[in-house]
Amino acid sequence: MKLVVQVPCLNEEKTILPVLKSIPKKIAGIDEIELLIIDDGSIDKTVKVARDFGVKNFVSHPGTMGLARSFQDGINRALELGADIVVNTDGDNQYPQNKIGDLVQPILRGEADIVIADRQTQHITHFSWPKKLLQRFGSWVVNRAAGTKVPDAASGFRAYSRHSLVRLNVVTRFSYCMETIIQAGNKRMAIVSIPVVTNPKTRESRLFKSTRQHVFRSASAIIRAYIMYKPYVIFSSLGIGLFVLGAVPFIRYLFYVVDGAGGNHLQSLITGVVFLMGSFLSLTLGIIADLIRINRILIEDSLEIVKSQKASKGSKL
Repeated sequence: MKLVVQVPCLNEEKTILPVLKSIPKKIAGIDEIELLIIDDGSIDKTVKVARDFGVKNFVSHPGTMGLARSFQDGINRALELGADIVVNTDGDNQYPQNKIGDLVQPILRGEADIVIADRQTQHITHFSWPKKLLQRFGSWVVNRAAGTKVPDAASGFRAYSRHSLVRLNVVTRFSYCMETIIQAGNKRMAIVSIPVVTNPKTRESRLFKSTRQHVFRSASAIIRAYIMYKPYVIFSSLGIGLFVLGAVPFIRYLFYVVDGAGGNHLQSLITGVVFLMGSFLSLTLGIIADLIRINRILIEDSLEIVKSQKASKGSKL
């Protein structure tokens, strides 16, 4: 059983060494542990520090390509290395790497495809109360979309089985965290969480510049994933809402027609027709999106076969 611990990095020369030192050398049930650094265009000595520590596996980006792309490129490389389990942690030493052994146990026992560390954000002192509230709300929305019960959907400290990685496809370029949960939930993968206590804060987040930007990008990723996997929910809700908005002025106009004053209230008729047309278009788009969803499932099935073959070749190396 081979474990690959991947560490996405962007200018982490001050923190990468404590991260690497705290990764366990031996874990019960694991025969081999390999480290993988994903360098997302660092301009400091991050790679040198990692090489000096003894890391042999690297994925290097010539420029900063973002966390989601770093995660996906790392996963592809880990599968090529023959990984049976992949653990993703961060180069800023936010996560307790000494808990990696606990993180992989549910997968080793066959109880989970994915294990997500619950940072227990309500107890993190440097998180403001609006951020804690947003984290909780974001997790609730993701769980609604995925049909899961993950307490900390934004946590990037995770373990994935090879089977789950073959089936997951990251589309967004912002953050893979929420998208992969929605995908996994809709593909009926088993997801469990274990509580961890995070390390003291070392720096500000580089993933987003402000809470507003974080909320906007996270919401965009969730909506996109919702449309990908449950388009009928989005478009039927929108269609029903527009139908109700259109029916009210339309009924109002009919009331005036019966009363003999319809000619003076054409604006109600026009408003109602506009909303009803919007409702019809939304329902039509929902049908088209659902057909696209079915086509995407067939494409993903083919992609899964290709990725499985590549992963199998990697495990034999």
